Amino acid sequence: MSGASALPDELWRRILEIGIESSNFTYKDLCCLSITCTRLNRLSSDDSLWSSLFSTDFPQYHINQHPSSSSSKSLYKIRYEKVREQKLLAHRRAVLRIQSEINEHSRRIREMELRSAEEKEKMKNTVAELLNLRKIRQASVALNVWQPEVVRGRQKQMVEQCNVPIDNRIHAIEMELKLCKQQILGFEKALRVEKKRMQTAKEKLASVEYHPLRDFNLTVSPVDEHDMRGKRSKHMIKGNLEKM
Repeated sequence: MSGASALPDELWRRILEIGIESSNFTYKDLCCLSITCTRLNRLSSDDSLWSSLFSTDFPQYHINQHPSSSSSKSLYKIRYEKVREQKLLAHRRAVLRIQSEINEHSRRIREMELRSAEEKEKMKNTVAELLNLRKIRQASVALNVWQPEVVRGRQKQMVEQCNVPIDNRIHAIEMELKLCKQQILGFEKALRVEKKRMQTAKEKLASVEYHPLRDFNLTVSPVDEHDMRGKRSKHMIKGNLEKM
C-alpha cells in the first residue's frame, strides 16, 4: 500500500468516481477496496460514491425518495436486497415452469411408448394371422392336387375352419399391417422429437439451477471453484455487505 499512501484522498476519491461513472466499478469493487486497508475502507464508504452507484445500478429508483437520515450505502443495501429477492422469486418461478415442462414431456413420452408398444403387439398378432391365412390359402390350392389322405384331411380341415374369403381377408390384413408400420414409425419419430425437447428442457433447468442470478442486473462474476482466494474474497465481501 506504499503507492496508495502516496496519493492524496482527493485523487483516490476522483479515481473511484471515474470508475463508477464509466460503469467499470461495481459494488463488489468498493467492498473489495474496503477490506484492503483502513484508509480505503473510509474512502470507499463515501456517501457520494454509493449515491452514484445507486443511480447507476438502479436508474428506475430515485435515492431522494428515501429518508435523508439514511446513508446512500444503507439505501443501496436495502434496494439491492429487494431487487435480489425479486430475482430469486423470478428464478423459482422459472425453475417450476421448466420442471412442469419436463413433467409434461415425460408424460407424453410414456403415453407414446405405451401406444407404440400396443401398436407393435397389434402388428405381431396381425403378422401371425397373415401367416396363418397364407397357410390356409396354400392348403386350399393343395386340395386340387393328389396328396396322401392324412395330409389332405388336415388341409381340408384348415380350409373349412376359415369362414371368410381367403384372398379378401389377406388383402385386408396386409393393409392393416401396412397401417401398423406407419403408426409405429410415426410414434418413433414423435418420441425422438419429444425426448430431444425434454433433454433441452433438462439442460435449461441445469443451467438455471447452477446460475440462479445469471440475469441479475448487477454484474456478478462467477467464482472459480478451485480458486481458494476467490472464495475467501467472496466471504469477505458478503461480510462487508452485512455490516452496512
